[in-house]
Amino acid sequence: MTDLELSPETMRQLLRLATDRIVNHIESLPDQPASDVEGGAELARSMREPLPESGERFEALLEILFDRVIPKSFNTAGPGYLAYIPGGGLFHSAVADLIACSVNRYVGVFMAAPGLAQLEANVVRWFCEIVGYPAAAQGFLTTGGSLANFTAIVTARAERLPRDFMKGVLYASDQAHHSVRRASRLAGFPPENVRVVPTDARYRIQTSVLREEIARDRAAGWTPFLIVANGGTTNTGAVDDLSDLSDLARAEGLWLHVDAAYGGFFLLTEDGRRALAGLDRADSVTLDPHKGLFLPYGTGSLLVRDGAALKRTHAVQADYMPRLQEEAELVDFCEISPELSRDFRGLRVWLPIKMHGISAFRSALQEKLDLARLATSTLRTIAGIEILAEPQLSILAFRLVRPGLEGEALDELNRRLLERINARRRVFLTSTLLRGRFAIRICVLSFRTHRDRLEEGLEHIRAAASEL
Repeated sequence: MTDLELSPETMRQLLRLATDRIVNHIESLPDQPASDVEGGAELARSMREPLPESGERFEALLEILFDRVIPKSFNTAGPGYLAYIPGGGLFHSAVADLIACSVNRYVGVFMAAPGLAQLEANVVRWFCEIVGYPAAAQGFLTTGGSLANFTAIVTARAERLPRDFMKGVLYASDQAHHSVRRASRLAGFPPENVRVVPTDARYRIQTSVLREEIARDRAAGWTPFLIVANGGTTNTGAVDDLSDLSDLARAEGLWLHVDAAYGGFFLLTEDGRRALAGLDRADSVTLDPHKGLFLPYGTGSLLVRDGAALKRTHAVQADYMPRLQEEAELVDFCEISPELSRDFRGLRVWLPIKMHGISAFRSALQEKLDLARLATSTLRTIAGIEILAEPQLSILAFRLVRPGLEGEALDELNRRLLERINARRRVFLTSTLLRGRFAIRICVLSFRTHRDRLEEGLEHIRAAASEL
């Protein structure tokens, strides 16, 4: 294959061959192991190769992908994936990406593709509507929560601190995602400018301690400027008291950013709205559609209540750039975000929502909340199981306890329990440390995870616990 311009028949053939493989793969997801990475390092070493000078048949390349490479992985798209924070990988979005990459239109500047840029702006507006933000809010789609949190910190720095910002202090709980610390460093703040605030028994930031730390820092000559709250932590799904934090931030003149990458889209449900009350008062919010809307990885977003703050932070001029429009209701994404060159992400969100309506996503999210509660109540019936974190959304944490075991010996028991559960390959769970204790997590967030697979996983937990 030497000609980069493919004939119409060749393009159709490539699509047919790829589609057959993809559909067969998706159909087999329930029967695939929930995780299979044994021998993965050897596979990776075998895949090393020099730059190829000539081409290979497409069929042979599909064989490499689907027969060798893809199976040796976490089955992140399968119903048994209850680890980390699942990303569903809706097929609709894959089709949308095929269209977006094929037409290859540029949406960073409005005039380059006005209709498509507006379509993506509609998606952002839908997210603002879900959060409860006013018409002045703006935002953009990112690759994920890490970039969104970074941009939020940079925007807060520009809005709340002088040019010499080295006395600025930001506050996050001991349950904050590690991307907050990394984003703070990338935004120019040394570690000593980041205050880690302890959490309560439910792993929510202690507002009273936070208030004391802000006062102490002001008295010492620091400039508090930002609170990073949690709208569903990775460890336990904990949601901070967002109303209380909003009151504190407003009284102190601080920017309040809520990392709701995992939990934010639960606002679509009544239970989620109660848990996340006050989110609409935050200055900025991180949401990850590749979590709560079940989209493919690489789809995040940042929303800012005062949308003009994004432009004040990011807009720069260049002679080679086309003339940018000034109409408030039209958006040049390059003016409000860190990226100039970027893919057309909006279609992968727009297409499935337009095809199903938001009610389908609301129902799926409510199912996940219900399944997390079911998992918790069932675990309580297993001898020796201790619930370490009740589900505030769809994550819970537990461990197995035995009389006379504590400390490292108890942690080792639970490492063995986790290994036995995962060795059955029907569900895949992960661990964390809570107050120094080894804990096993269940995160229910795949649109393919339903009661049958969860109950099967719970029986595997029961069986593994009885063997130890």
